[in-house]
Parts: sequence; C-alpha cells; structure tokens
Amino acid sequence: MTAMAHEPLTQEEILLDGFLALDTPEGFRAELVEGEIVVTPPPDGDHEHYISRIVRQVIRQSQTDMDFSGNKGLRLKKAEGCPKDHVIPDGTFAPAALELYRGADSWMPCQGVVMVLEVTSTKPTADREVKRRCYARASIPLYLLVDREISEVTLLSNPRQDDYRRRCSVGFGKPLTLPEPFAFDLDTSDFL
Repeated sequence: MTAMAHEPLTQEEILLDGFLALDTPEGFRAELVEGEIVVTPPPDGDHEHYISRIVRQVIRQSQTDMDFSGNKGLRLKKAEGCPKDHVIPDGTFAPAALELYRGADSWMPCQGVVMVLEVTSTKPTADREVKRRCYARASIPLYLLVDREISEVTLLSNPRQDDYRRRCSVGFGKPLTLPEPFAFDLDTSDFL
C-alpha cells in the first residue's frame, strides 16, 4: 500500500493554522487582520464606559429588539492574498429575532450582524482604516467608531467592496442619528 502524498500547505493556511493555535494571556485578544496577527491588551475603563453607554441606548431606544455581543469573533471575507480575516469587534448588534449568537462557535460568520462597534485604543489606525476595510468587505451594513483620540463618533454605512460610501461624524457631545433598524439619535453627551 502506498502512502498518499499530501499537498503542501499554502502560506495562507500556515498563517491561519498558527493564528488559530495561539494561546493569548487572559484578557488579551488576538485577531488576524489582512494577513497580520494583532494582539491587543485588555481595554481600560474609559474604553468600556463608551461601549456601556452605547449598548444601553441601543437596547432601550432601537425600533427593533437588538441583541448585543461584546468581543465576539467574526470570520470575514479575506483581503486578496491573505487568509480569511478573523476580527473581534468591541461589539456587534443583531436583531434579537435572529438569535444569531445562540450556539455560535468562537468564530462565527457575520451574516445577520447589522452593526459593529469599535472604540479606539492602543492602535487607532487599525480601527479607522484596516478594520473599516474588513467590515466593508464583509458587507456589514453599519460601522460605529468612537475615536477617543479626536473626540469624535463616526457612523459608516453603505458598504461597497473595501470601504463604506457614507460617513457621518459628530464631535463628542452632539447627537448622531442611527438609521433603521435602530432609528434613534445616539446621545454622546456622556462622552465628554
């Protein structure tokens, strides 16, 4: 009996296998974004404050009953020449009726997610540019970015290919209109 020859792994497969085998320290999170492994430390209290304020408003005021998941791993479409992106947004929102998170694996597909939330931390350029491209490629309808460095909240919408076609930014303290299925003005006065 002859042994079957195995196809050699591609560079993409080796990178993905290595990424999935990572054992990060408690509280740290690892992501595979556009072919680069990114490890970030646990967030500070202000970072979590912004997320908490947004989640409370979305749950209370949205026109559609929303589920929220913090730090949920998403498998997204890949950039050319890279393995599939594995990104962990600070938050994801999906209509509760979908029960999207029930029974989901650690890394789930993004179908059904209507908005991702990111709050800038140690690498703001990754949130402003790299993750924006990832979420647009995956056709996630809305990307809400709280940029602490410039005291601004931005809603990106209308994803097409590697970017969003619409951008609405307001300074901290001003309301930001979230469209359907949310349909309310996000109050950012507590961000000051």
